[in-house]
Amino acid sequence: MYLEINQRNYPSKINKPVVVICLDGSQKEYLDRASQSKLTPNLDKIVKEGEFILAHSAIPSFTNPNNISIVTGQPSAVHGICGNFFYTPSTNKEVMMNDPQYLRAPTIFQKFYEQGSKIAVITAKDKLRSLLGNGLNYNENRAICFSSEKSDQTTIEQNGIEKVNEWLNMPVPEVYSQGLSEFVMKAGVKILNEFKPDIMYLSTTDFIQHKYEPGHEIANQFYQMFDDNIGLLNDNDISLVITADHGMKAKTNINGDPNAIFLEDLLKEKFPQENFKVILPITDPYVVHHGSLGSFAMIYVENQSLISNVVAEIQKVPEIEEVMNKQEACSAYHLPEDRSGDIICMSSESFTIGSSKSKHDLSSLKEPLRSHGGLHEREVPFILNSTKSDITNQGQIYNYDAFYYATHMANK
Repeated sequence: MYLEINQRNYPSKINKPVVVICLDGSQKEYLDRASQSKLTPNLDKIVKEGEFILAHSAIPSFTNPNNISIVTGQPSAVHGICGNFFYTPSTNKEVMMNDPQYLRAPTIFQKFYEQGSKIAVITAKDKLRSLLGNGLNYNENRAICFSSEKSDQTTIEQNGIEKVNEWLNMPVPEVYSQGLSEFVMKAGVKILNEFKPDIMYLSTTDFIQHKYEPGHEIANQFYQMFDDNIGLLNDNDISLVITADHGMKAKTNINGDPNAIFLEDLLKEKFPQENFKVILPITDPYVVHHGSLGSFAMIYVENQSLISNVVAEIQKVPEIEEVMNKQEACSAYHLPEDRSGDIICMSSESFTIGSSKSKHDLSSLKEPLRSHGGLHEREVPFILNSTKSDITNQGQIYNYDAFYYATHMANK
């Protein structure tokens, strides 16, 4: 028997707990370097006994669209969340997409919950919580959903759990710290043992990856912490998939200054009489580690007859690798047309895209810029704790295939 969710079939009954982890910002090199330093024995064991392949993230390779892709099993053309926020030309408003009203597809959690399953969702940042928990009912003792960031504000009515800090014996972590992700992992271990969910999703944050390159001592400490908790989770008989929402690349010049093309400034220079709006979907309330500079941008062109001319002009910029009109981009990268700009751009591996230089406050960047959003950050790990998936014969795998394989493995 199968449960159809967003045009995909999942087992309607799961024989062991399913655990999917989104390890934010983690490309393969982070895991490799930590493993080489012998800091990840539990993860190494899982890889040896299971599968480790490289998957693609959804585009843009940002946190919100990829987390929602993972939990719906589909790209943003289906679920509608194509960035941390979007722009509506008719109202001239930029709107954060952290409200469930912008979701166009049910989550896997909602559909399994409706079938009687127990669900647990823990996220680092609260910006994702309401989206991930959409459709769950917290007064039946079958659902828990909360964030590390707002762990001191949990209630039974809103989260299915209360007094989380006392329960976990951990204070609310600093937002910009490893502690935010460590809280997620430790809570996941405790919830798996005590609440015994049928499906659990853990989503960390990429503060460490924005600041430190693979192999850095502090980055290695992060993956050692992760490995300790993975060992505790995998001591149970679970079906486990570990993936990431995106990778992370250095975006600086030889002096350590950010590499950025400010598209709004460039277009104003080339087309001084025209109006353009450059939208950077990486922008959210947490800009300390990236200054709203990512590798993906949408451009809205007031004079629609100029679109092909603007595309041609941007194509002359060597640091911008991908320039497409809306229809081409939405077809190639499975984006929702009504929430996409007239032109989509993605930069080269070591560059980011800004709007106007005057709109970016980079004073809070303490380390050389590391960021994401484009094609160079879409390759992510996809680790399964079993060889029963037959995944190596399936062609290109995406991070949003995680629950499909995790649920099917649970029944083999």
